[in-house]
Amino acid sequence: MTQPTHSLRADALSGSLVFLIALPLCLGISMASGFPPIAGVITAIIGGVMVSFLGSAELTIKGPAAGLIVIALGAVNELGMGDPVLGYRRALAIGVVAAIIQIVIALTRAGVVASVMPPSVVHGMLAAIGVIIIAKQTPVMLGVQGAHGEPLEMLMEIPAYLMEANPEVLLVGAISLATLVFLPFIPGLKKVPAPMVALLLTVPLGLALHFSEDHTYTLAHHTYALGPTFLVQLPGNLLDAVTFPDFSMITSPVSLKYIVMFALVGSIESLLSVIAVDSMDPQHRVSDLNKDLLATGVGNLLCASIGGLPMISEIVRSKANIDSGATSHWANFFHGLCLLFFVALLPGLLQQIPLAALAAMLVYTGARLASPSEFRHAWEIGVDQLVVFLTTFLVTLATDLLIGVGVGLAIKIVLHLARGARPLEMLRSPVVVEQEGNKLRLEVHGPAVFTNLLPVRRTLSEVGEEIEEVELDLGAATLVDHTFLEKVYLVANEWPKAKLTVLGLDSLKAASDHPYACRRREVA
Repeated sequence: MTQPTHSLRADALSGSLVFLIALPLCLGISMASGFPPIAGVITAIIGGVMVSFLGSAELTIKGPAAGLIVIALGAVNELGMGDPVLGYRRALAIGVVAAIIQIVIALTRAGVVASVMPPSVVHGMLAAIGVIIIAKQTPVMLGVQGAHGEPLEMLMEIPAYLMEANPEVLLVGAISLATLVFLPFIPGLKKVPAPMVALLLTVPLGLALHFSEDHTYTLAHHTYALGPTFLVQLPGNLLDAVTFPDFSMITSPVSLKYIVMFALVGSIESLLSVIAVDSMDPQHRVSDLNKDLLATGVGNLLCASIGGLPMISEIVRSKANIDSGATSHWANFFHGLCLLFFVALLPGLLQQIPLAALAAMLVYTGARLASPSEFRHAWEIGVDQLVVFLTTFLVTLATDLLIGVGVGLAIKIVLHLARGARPLEMLRSPVVVEQEGNKLRLEVHGPAVFTNLLPVRRTLSEVGEEIEEVELDLGAATLVDHTFLEKVYLVANEWPKAKLTVLGLDSLKAASDHPYACRRREVA
């Protein structure tokens, strides 16, 4: 279908604004992931110029995301065994296999499984990723070179990093961070892309401080070194950036672990972003999750084959896309096209970007992922959700993402068993469905929890224009968890005409005053 001229104009404007946000973030995410800085730009170009026309999510922006930094960096470090270039190429091989798995998941229509993941587990994982990003990027923002270690160890070392900070590098990082934090609060500048403003301030500052020349300077009786190692390093052109995967360790236990993590976490984060963006779509369009995962998998296969970072549907840039007036997938296309032109025509300008400025952007991103509001939100839903959130958070920090998510899910199941749910009941569909004319009635029996939500979600997702009312009767339910309630209401927001009526909640005891709090039937 031909896109109206006014819509194309709106999409072109939105895509160019998102490009201003995406460029520094793509470079920073690549740097933090142990990939060459250009790798993230390659991913965003492929995600915009090519993948835009494959998926069904009209307003999402495809590109690298901070949520996968920890996995990518871990793969590079563990598989490289001291050789970052070799680790990078072996991580690309992992990306190829993980992409194939994503494609298989999509073709078997199993992508919707991600939509029933407990929010407390997902947010606990993302909060842990945020803390890890802060730990890893703070030394870069301060100009401390050679800092390394486990996330918790590096967090404890932040006071020492502050004492070792290179003052001129710290100045650049501090200005970048302050711009990101305070610019949105300045009247009239809320919609101005803060990352690009940060670069407009820090690139000239880096030039004035002669970052591009090796030299030393003295301040307060201390001598500090400065030079091009504190700037972004890029190849002369995009063709020079093409790197092919190394499959020599693809069957090793380490590779298999990261393949699972890339495929699992990347798919979950991408699909949850699509669901979130759909809820913000002014036209209330509903994406086909499996089709979008297929597009993401194809994009990841292309990216990993030529040296790019893993791709997902990214929530922050997608929200900026909507706020900028985007109407269709053409906005993602124009965002990728702008990146292609900029990198192809002005690569020298990118090499004047201080690493500290990009690190500050990632520290800011990490702080938002691990915001105290995330912990407070889990507490408000109920102590049980806080337990799941904190368990996932702490185990992920202490071990890795896969173990953290697995333990979080296990805790969630244990809590349900402690509330009296029976294992087999948690796997069977809890609803009886009846349709009377334009009314659909779902009666819940036994526990309604995340493990048996999928068939319920499938039924609710198929509600068409002929249905005007959906009645969900929880009167016979023994347990209704937070995930079940939240996901039901999310699906209800996608219906074209139907209104949701929930009965029987008052007969169940809630874990808190939150409308989506877990509820169970008290035994007399």
